[in-house]
Amino acid sequence: MLDIRLLRNDPEAVKDNIRRKFQDSKLALVDEVIELDRKAREAKARCDVLRNQRNSISKEIGALLAKGQKEEGEQNKGKVAAIAEELARLESLETQLTAQIRERMLVIPNIIDPSVPIGKDDSENVELERFGEPAAPPFEVPHHIAIMENLRGVDLDSARKTSGNGFYYLCGDIARLHSAILSYARDFMIDRGFTYYIPPFMIRSKVVTGVMSFTEMENMMYKIEGEDLYLIGTSEHSMIGKFVDTILDEEQLPQTLTSYSPCFRKEVGAHGIDERGVYRIHQFEKQEMIVVCKPEESPRWFKILYENTVDFFRSLDIPVRTLECCSGDLADLKVKSIDVEAWSPRQQKYFEVGSCSNLGDAQARRLGIRVRNKESGNYFAHTLNNTVVAPPRMLIAFLENNLNEDGTVTIPQPLRMYMGGKELIK
Repeated sequence: MLDIRLLRNDPEAVKDNIRRKFQDSKLALVDEVIELDRKAREAKARCDVLRNQRNSISKEIGALLAKGQKEEGEQNKGKVAAIAEELARLESLETQLTAQIRERMLVIPNIIDPSVPIGKDDSENVELERFGEPAAPPFEVPHHIAIMENLRGVDLDSARKTSGNGFYYLCGDIARLHSAILSYARDFMIDRGFTYYIPPFMIRSKVVTGVMSFTEMENMMYKIEGEDLYLIGTSEHSMIGKFVDTILDEEQLPQTLTSYSPCFRKEVGAHGIDERGVYRIHQFEKQEMIVVCKPEESPRWFKILYENTVDFFRSLDIPVRTLECCSGDLADLKVKSIDVEAWSPRQQKYFEVGSCSNLGDAQARRLGIRVRNKESGNYFAHTLNNTVVAPPRMLIAFLENNLNEDGTVTIPQPLRMYMGGKELIK
């Protein structure tokens, strides 16, 4: 959510940002907010005047009654009653106007970083860098489900009976590999100085609307019927929510956190659910990293976060590339975003395995996450998040890049201690 002062002082900059995100339908919101804000400030100013008048007249009543001027005192009581009636009406109006302003402000997109490439959708995202040599094995690489089934590691048919499409049973060494990857990711991030968390897997609506846009909420979140609770789509949601209505001392920054959680997503949209795979599913597990920091430090932490993911995948010898999201592909709260994509030998192309985002102070404004500075005054923190790893999607890249011609899968050295010393899955 933007600072209302930006709309008051430079509405054209906000409109230009909306145009660069190809969301022209939202241009009218800027003028609506400015007009509503004008009315709200007028109502507030009038309320302040009325309160002063009421206080002044109330004092006069006491003085008049003390002098025995009962009639004049009663007249002033009538004035106070009239003021109270007008004040109640204006306070109600001010509350309504404030709610209408917030409703619109939550929809106006955040100001994107000047370095973000301008483009309409993900087809115009820009490749930044590649790490590792993409493999082209001398044998045909089967679909990832065929690899798993050959190793007796997945059961989609049973999951379809119990839960429908978009769910799965992992079993045997594939299930163990899934857990091993998450355990390794946990320790990888702890070794890099991040504090490990297991957060709540359900959050209240106040937190949901604080960490994401309405469109994302509608397309992603599962609502718990009859309760003000939602299943999290990623642990970022509850980890950022941890700081709601908090004032942090500057000495407490940066907060560098890594969290494990299951994730639940409707996956409403153009991509749909793959009946024969575990790439886009309703339930998965993930290791996440989150940073809360000073505004001037967020560009540096943004780079550190996505480099962590690159280093993690390269430690398992999986080729990856980084891809900068263009303006039209950025969610409304994001200032800048870089995807990390892993190489698929079967498809001979890269696919997304993680996304790193700098949200500026958007989430902090929505949730009231402030930093205390005694000299210059309190200010809003910046928040960032990035995926360390999200199996079972990551399993696709892992299995394809470590598959041998005889159908066995080589386990890289960093994972062997989590797999009981095994070197092969066969």
